[in-house]
This record gives sequence, structure tokens and C-alpha cells, in this order.
Amino acid sequence: MGVLLLCACTNEADAPKEQAAVPKQTVGSNLTARSTGSKVMMQAFYWDCPGGGNWWNTIAAKVPSWASAGVDAIWLPPATKGQSGGYSMGYDPFDYYDFGSYNQMGNTETRFGSLTELQSLITTAHNSDLSVIADIVVNHCGGGASQYNPFTGGNTYTSFTPASGMFARSYYDFHPNDVHSADAGTFGGFPDLCHDKSYVQGWLYANSNSIAKYYKNVMGFDGWRFDMVKGFDPWVVKNFKNASPGFTVGEYWDGNAATLETWANSAESSAFDFACYYKMRDALNNNDLTQLNGDMLLKRSPMKAVTFVSNHDTNEIYNNKLLAYAYILTHEGYPCLFYRDYEEWLDKNKLNNLIWIHNNKASGTTSYLYADNDEYVARRNGTPGLVVYINNSDSWQQRWVETNWASTVIKDYTGNSTWEPTTQSGKWVLIQAPPHGYTVWSVK
Repeated sequence: MGVLLLCACTNEADAPKEQAAVPKQTVGSNLTARSTGSKVMMQAFYWDCPGGGNWWNTIAAKVPSWASAGVDAIWLPPATKGQSGGYSMGYDPFDYYDFGSYNQMGNTETRFGSLTELQSLITTAHNSDLSVIADIVVNHCGGGASQYNPFTGGNTYTSFTPASGMFARSYYDFHPNDVHSADAGTFGGFPDLCHDKSYVQGWLYANSNSIAKYYKNVMGFDGWRFDMVKGFDPWVVKNFKNASPGFTVGEYWDGNAATLETWANSAESSAFDFACYYKMRDALNNNDLTQLNGDMLLKRSPMKAVTFVSNHDTNEIYNNKLLAYAYILTHEGYPCLFYRDYEEWLDKNKLNNLIWIHNNKASGTTSYLYADNDEYVARRNGTPGLVVYINNSDSWQQRWVETNWASTVIKDYTGNSTWEPTTQSGKWVLIQAPPHGYTVWSVK
């Protein structure tokens, strides 16, 4: 582990408190509330996306077209200086207040750019009415200097003296300590923050210039994505969000929908719907669309479900991935697009079409109409609502389905079918879908 040798704070009283070393900015002032969660989120990065300090500019250039396509929020990677400096993806946080301003960890800029470039990106997003979601890593820290730790009887890398002068940490602030030896979980051998410490709570959300308040009121972030929330209790997310309200989602990496629901309710937060992700993976990779009838967070608590097809950690849906997007963009929950799927790997025009369908047609509760190995049909019961037909077979398929509409002409809004059938007086109609494809039907 690379270590920057810094002076160790031997107790909490020795650590600097609420200093004002970070340059004050005004990006976050006078912001209007945004309707995050009503359209589509974009994960605006991927693992090992290009370094060199130009990523914020890259994303800023794409923001207007994303907004035009129907995206209402962008999720950024952890934006502050990590242990790996200019190489860090941000998940090894060292200085929570260094957005690319201080020469430490071997670099001044972060991997993604400078403070000024980040501010410009946030302003560009806000000018396009997009919310900006900050990735928050508070389970662990990286880059601390070695210090003698009386709670372990040896040396630990727990001495943090960041150049910003904000949130210095010592062995008192990590596990084990004088409060308890451990919390819910650790990660990768990194020092594990103790959330029962009032000092840690102060810097995370309670102080006037805490991370929660500084990121929201000064930097202009609108919401929060919490990394590895299995590592600490859900009240941490709840307290953080209550201190600085905004859209909040947690990475509770678990395929059990009931467990996801329990965490989301306890944290009063949304959660990434890993249960949905794994059901889609199994459905498409194993040619068994009955898996889509399985238990998911979006079926238990749709307002708290953030659905996704891939992300920076996992990309296991390798067969007919576009069908998975057809699923999440027509069903309940808040869909999150993955940057590489949208910009590099899949057909952007088809994704834009599905985004439009999501934002204009996909409303109301869901009725699950049919599923077998190759076919899946569901109906959204809102106004105007829709019927989605996913076909994973090698040939065109047709199926009679019950719709929301009596004696009404409908059409497929994907353009995959040219049919424009009229529903019967009893609301039934014959629809079709292409091989390894999908159609989405609604009133003409």
C-alpha cells in the first residue's frame, strides 16, 4: 500500500475541527428543486474510464444531448481525492474536500479533473435541468499514514491529515476503538470508519460544513448514491439524507428482494434493485423469461427501486442486453442507464426510443400477463399506459392480450412492428414481436 507520511493525530481533540481551508464556491446556491426519479438516471462513468483529468469535461459535453433524450439525473463517480491520486476511481477516499485543488496523493487534479471543471459540469447539468448525484463512500478510507494504534497493539494506516484541513482522522475514528471493535462490515483491508463516533457523525452530516452540507450547499450536488451500504447501519444514510435532503440510493448488493426492501425502509432511501438485475440475467442468459415473474424490489416498493442492466462493478447480462433495457424502461422503478451501454455498446437510437416510451407512456401499476421461456408480456395501467411484449425466440411471435383500451387503434412505439390493430370492445387485441426483440403498444 502506498503511504503518504503525515503527522498522526493521537486523539479526537487533537484533530482540526471546522476549519475553512476549502475555497468557498457558490455552485450550490439558489438551486430549484428537480424532479429526480421521474425520468431516467445516467451512470456517467465506468470502471477505469479515461484518466488524465478530462472526464468532467467529457461528461459536460454530453449533458445537453442526454437531457434532450430524457435523462433527469447524472450519477458521478466519487469526486474527491483518493489514495491513488490521479489514478483513483474515488473509492479509496483520502480527502473528502479535495475536488482537485490540493497537491497530495501524487497529484493536484483527481483522475476526472479539477475543482473548476467539476463546478462547470455541475452548472452545465443544472442549466439542462439535470440533477447531479454524488457517490458517497463512508464505509472506509484509504491513504492514511502509519501510526501506533493502542486498540490493536500495533501500527495501522489510520492517520489522516488532509491538505484541505477538513475531517482529519486518527485511530479513534476507525475500528477497533474505545466504542466497539467492529460494525456491519469492512472492505478490502481499508480502515473502517466508526459511525458511532460523534466526531465522525459531525464531519459526515452534523457540522455546518459537513460533507452532506458542503456537497449540497457549496458544491451543488443534488442527491446521493451511497457505496457499500452493507458495511454500516442504515441509520447513517437516513441521518445523512435528513441533514441534506435529496434523492438517495444505496448500493445494497443483495439479490433478495425482501432484504432490499427492509434496508430501503430502514434507511428511508431508494436501493439499486439487484433482485431485478439477477432475475433479468437469469432470464436472458438461460432463455427462461419466466424468471421475470420473480420477486424484485420494483414489485414490492417501486418508488424505492432503482433498476439497472449493468454498472461499473457488474456486467453479466451478455445475451440480448437490449431486451433487459426494454424491461426496465417499461416497468416500474427508476431506471439507470450505464454509460458504456448507451455511448458505446448498444444502439443509442433504440435506447433513446425506450427512454421516450418510459417518460411518456410507462405509468401506473403493472399487470403481468404472460411468461414462458421465450415470451413475456406485461401491461402498465396508467394514462395512457402500455403493453410490452418481449420475444426471445428465433422467430416472430403473436399473442392475444388484454389491454386498457376498448375499441381503440393502437400502435407499436418502437417501430419494430407496423401493425396498427384495433382493440376489441372487450379490450383484447392480437399483437406481435420480432425475434430476439420487443414491441411496446399504446394508443395511437
